[in-house]
Amino acid sequence: MTYTQNGDYLIPNLTLAPQETPIGKYGRMRKKFLMEHRKATFNHLLMSEKLHPHLVEIDQTADRRMEQMMSELLVKQPAPDKMKHQMEWVGHMNNLRAQAEEVILTELVYA
Repeated sequence: MTYTQNGDYLIPNLTLAPQETPIGKYGRMRKKFLMEHRKATFNHLLMSEKLHPHLVEIDQTADRRMEQMMSELLVKQPAPDKMKHQMEWVGHMNNLRAQAEEVILTELVYA
């Protein structure tokens, strides 16, 4: 390990490996939650270079879960005809998306 002298202190030269996989909406939300509410976990994941893979996994899992829940909710609560009732269809789909997102945030992001 190498150090840089800063006044009377030796500071370790810590660097993280570059990350290639982008983080989506739910991964960024998880990162913010960890930074604000689980600082020790965030720092541990960051220093062990497991933070980025954790965030990517959360994001991918949340996206898959959202697709699955949307299809299940559409079976239980069918949407009105899109061609005849466009605004009702948009409202219905937004309502279903909000329901699914609430479950995902509770189970994955803020757990």
